[in-house]
Amino acid sequence: MPEPTPEELKRENAYLKQRIVQLQSDAMDLSAEVDRLRQERERLHGRRATQAPNPLGSGQ
Repeated sequence: MPEPTPEELKRENAYLKQRIVQLQSDAMDLSAEVDRLRQERERLHGRRATQAPNPLGSGQ
């Protein structure tokens, strides 16, 4: 495979920089969605979700 030209390397570098920005934005969006869903869960189920009793545990 022939070595890429400086122009091709510049083009690829610009693309990769743009892609990094897009992926960072996606990661921030997902983090915000996780926080929103966590808040929604807490609102619906209280601060801590209650655990179902262990049917195999003692004291039942």
